[in-house]
Parts: sequence; structure tokens; C-alpha cells
Amino acid sequence: MTTTIETTPETRSFEADVAKLLHLMVHSVYSDKDVFLRELISNAADACEKLRYEGLSDASLLGDDGQPRITVTLDAEARRLTIEDNGIGMTEAELGEALGTIARSGTKAFMDKIAGAKDAGDSHLIGQFGVGFYSAFMVADRVEVFSRRAGGDTAASWSSDGLGTYTIQPVDTAEAPARGTRVLLHLKEDAANYTDAFAVERTIKTQSGHVPVPIFLKENPDAEPKQIADGAALWTKPKSEITPEEYKDFYRSAAGQFDEPALTLHYRAEGLHEYTVLAFVPETKPFDLFDPDRAGRMKLYVRRVFITDDAEILPRYLRFVRGLVHSNDLPLNVSREMIQESPVLAAIQKAVANRVLSELDKLAANDTERYLKLWDNFGAVLKEGLYEDFSRRETLLGLARFKTTTSNGEWRSLKDYAAGLKDNQTAIYYATGTDLERLATSPQLEGFRARGIEVLLLADHVDSFWITAGVDYDGKPFKSVTQGLADLSLIPLPDGAEPAAAASDAVNGFIAFVKETLGDAVSDVRVSDRLTESAVCLVAPEHGMDRQLEKLLANAGRLDAAAKPVLEINPRHALVEKLSAVDDGDQAARADAAHLLFDEARIADGELPVDPRAFSSRLMRLLERGIG
Repeated sequence: MTTTIETTPETRSFEADVAKLLHLMVHSVYSDKDVFLRELISNAADACEKLRYEGLSDASLLGDDGQPRITVTLDAEARRLTIEDNGIGMTEAELGEALGTIARSGTKAFMDKIAGAKDAGDSHLIGQFGVGFYSAFMVADRVEVFSRRAGGDTAASWSSDGLGTYTIQPVDTAEAPARGTRVLLHLKEDAANYTDAFAVERTIKTQSGHVPVPIFLKENPDAEPKQIADGAALWTKPKSEITPEEYKDFYRSAAGQFDEPALTLHYRAEGLHEYTVLAFVPETKPFDLFDPDRAGRMKLYVRRVFITDDAEILPRYLRFVRGLVHSNDLPLNVSREMIQESPVLAAIQKAVANRVLSELDKLAANDTERYLKLWDNFGAVLKEGLYEDFSRRETLLGLARFKTTTSNGEWRSLKDYAAGLKDNQTAIYYATGTDLERLATSPQLEGFRARGIEVLLLADHVDSFWITAGVDYDGKPFKSVTQGLADLSLIPLPDGAEPAAAASDAVNGFIAFVKETLGDAVSDVRVSDRLTESAVCLVAPEHGMDRQLEKLLANAGRLDAAAKPVLEINPRHALVEKLSAVDDGDQAARADAAHLLFDEARIADGELPVDPRAFSSRLMRLLERGIG
């Protein structure tokens, strides 16, 4: 039945992020515009899969048209291209919500990246933020969308030229598909080649030949549709029949990436539970890698029916893995929430996570170069598992790679570190911070370097958390070089090196004076055995919180009060010796020196002086005395 609608189109403005994105699309940021076909076909396939799922509980939604399909129609005379599906469709409200906003977080990072892209061919950026629909404006100066939701008796249209506004209105049902969505592109003059049947068919087969929905092509509006893709799911085929190129094309279509997979994992599990896994590790970082919700991007299919793309198949620290799991053991006649709570799915989740980590371990052992590229991209995410996943901590420690004080900028494993332990070394030493170069020059490392002790340089934010979670490796605990006593005297000096002389009475007296002068600003002032070149440094108390973790929690508003640091003084430093010789009667000069040493230690630790104005005054007085 056709419903006649008389209404005035409502004009709305895009949200600011969408408007900015459209500006970039309209002005052709990317040279490879073929990607728009992949994105629109992927959207259409998702709509068909969603209908297949909803049809399980309400067969009436399928009507007498139960076979999903996508139809691409070309019209060279009118310079138009249409992509139509018979999937779930959208109501007027859903059209506005889906095409007027960008729901997925991380949009700003996406904008910044593509706005600053130097290489116009950076087309792999499209699709990584759920913004694939807007890629249509690379080739079209106007896009119209007509949709009718399955089971509904009304239809609606959406239209925009991509220049800041769009119109939306109810329309006669005769103008929309009987069910599903039709996307009509009015092509730009320089995009007329997208009405060439041979070129379009080749592009679709290359980019979207493995979507689980049949694709048909009509060379003109009056032509008979020709099937160009059979909708056979790639993961159902034997591995021996799938080429690397087909894996790559499927990965790009399913994952919304335009790079190549760094690792492909395809297997069928048999036994108590039978399921198929087709998963990929991307070659480059997805832009949503650090979304606050840390959601995964693995799809779940049950008996060829798409269930959900947020089933948490993998733990969150493996969220960079893209792909799907297909199971015949899970029930179809329950809600998605109940499937998520299924013990069968729990068993699958455990097994798939173990298999992914096992494959990463094999890659690390057999192809170091490839693995280190992967670690460069995803190491910071994998290390979240050291904090969250106790059961797999040993495996993750084996996969972890670190820059160290002796690695000359190269990655080292803990196995490598353990092989170089010094005599009497009972701990694995580390330093945390936010900048590798700054970490490598920290004064707290000087004593370790003098004894040839390797120190892990941990510059990712997550390092400050997992390292304090009671982790050990091969029976050796991790110990911060900025926390507690260093106990370096237990580890022998290199051959030929002379042990440092004990502090003189004058120096000990000066250190006692500094402690008295600073009072509650510090928890202690003591002689340092970790300093060899610098005069002073700050460390955390023996049972206090690591200083970097303390800073992170304070900046996040999750710390009520910071612990008082320990000021360590190098008794053999020339400056300390000279200050120790200052006349006891010149208490003002000695007090200025005590505060300046404390502020110097704070500055070296990346902090401001306690009182910048007082620091400036003391420094000026010191300079005046020196000049005088």
C-alpha cells in the first residue's frame, strides 16, 4: 500500500564535527575515491544482517522477501549512482540521528589527522571512525537517502549537498524501497567514471566481494540486475582456497581499515565447542584505539546470522584485533544480552584470547622485525593486560618489550634483561615517566649506570599502574629507581672502578642542616648512593607510591594528598662540598642553599619550585654573593 505524504522539508544544520568532516570530504582530501563504494556497500550489508537478526524474533519483518541483497544501479545519462539494500531500513528519526551526527568517540583525533595529512593518498583513514557514509561526498555534489524501516508503513528522505545543512522529511512510500534504504549519489563531473559498468564491477569485486550479502549490478535503470558477488562468507571457505589478496580485501571491508593486516588468524575450532575465527591485527593504529570505553571490534555470528559487533570476544587489551567469530553452538532465540552471559561464549572468549596471544608469541619468536612493528603500535595497549588479566600475566610479560638504559633505543625482552643480571642483583629495576629521552638522563639512574645495571625505561601511562600490581618475572620483583633505598652497594663495581669515599663530617653536618631547614617539605634528607654526577635528586619513601604514579593520580584528581619526598644528596659533588664549607655563622646563605637544592631536585624531576618567587629571590642573592 502506498502512503501519500504532503509536507515541507525540514532543514537542519550538521553537528560541528560532521560539518568539519564534510568540508574535508567535499574538498577531496583523498586521491583514492574508490573507497566510498566499499563504505556504502558495507553499510548496506550491515543493514541486511541486522534485519536477519531481528527477523529471528519477528518473521513478519521479512514479509515475502526473505533473501537479503544489495543492488547497485548506474545511470550514465543522469550521472547518478544508486546503492540500495533490502535490510532493516530507518525511520525519519533514525535517519536524522544516523546521518546528522557522528556517534563514535575519537572524532577530533580523526579530524586532526586528516586535516594535517600531507599525503593526499591517505585513504586508509576513512572508515576508522564510523564516518564511511560521508565519503560519498568525495564523488557526489548531492546525496539523497530514501528509507523505510522493516515492518513500518511510513518512509522518509534525507538530502544534503555536504555544505553544512541537510533536509529531512516524510515521503510517499512509493518513493522509498519496499523495505530498506536507497542511497542516491548525484555524481560530480570528475566522477562520471563511476557510471562505467566494467570499472564499478571490478572495484566492487575487489573491495567488497566477500560481504555476506549478494550484490547485484544494473548497468542502467532499465537493465536486468546481474549478480556480481554471491554473498558467500569468506570464513566458511577452506584456508587453502583463499588467497592473501582475498584476506586483505575482506579485512578492509570488515574492519573499516584501508591498510593491510599485519597478522591474519583463520582457524576452525572443533571439540566441545565448534566455531570459526577470522581475525586480523592491523598494520597501523586504528584511531579509536584509546577510546574511553575501550570497546573491541570483533563481530559475532551465530549460524550465519550477525548478532553483534560488541560481544567482547576478546579482553579489552586486545581491542586492536579486528574480525569475527562464527558459532553454531550458541542459541539464536535469546537476546544479545543473554548470549553475552552464555557459558558457551565464555569458553569461546577464553580460547580465542589464548589463541591470539599464542600467535603473537609465535610471531615474536619467528619474525622479530614484524613483531616489533606490531609492538610499536600496540604494546601500550597489550600492557593493560598486565594490570587486568592475572591469569595471562606470565604470557604477556613474555610478549612485552622495553627500551632500557643499555639497549641503545632498541627493544628488549625480559628474557634478555634476565640474562644480563649482575651479581647480587635481586630485582628488575625500572624508571617511569612520560618521555624516554628525559627518563634516560634522570639523575636517579647515575649509580645504576656506574655499575652497569640495566634499567627499564617505562614511558607509557599504563606502566605506572601494571608495575605496581605485584608483578614479578622469573622470581624477581620489579623495583623503582625512584623509590626507597637503592641498595647499590650490594652490587659490585666494574673491574678497576674505585668505591666512593665516605661522606666527611662537614658534609654530614650540612645534610643534617638541610633536613632541619626543609622541615615538613620532605620526609627525609639523606646521603645518596645512587647519585654519581648530580648534586641532588628526589625519590619516594620506601613504602610510598612511585612518584610518577603519584603525579598521574594527582593530575586526574584521584589523590587526596601526595607523600613527602625524600631528598637525596650526593656527598661527593663539588657543590655540596663547597656548601658544606660555608661558615656556620652565615645561616641565611646556608638556608638559601638548602632550599635551592630542594628546588633544583624538583626541577630535575619535571616539577616547578615550591615557591617560584622565593626561588627567584634566593637565586638572585646567590648570584650577588658570587659576583661580590
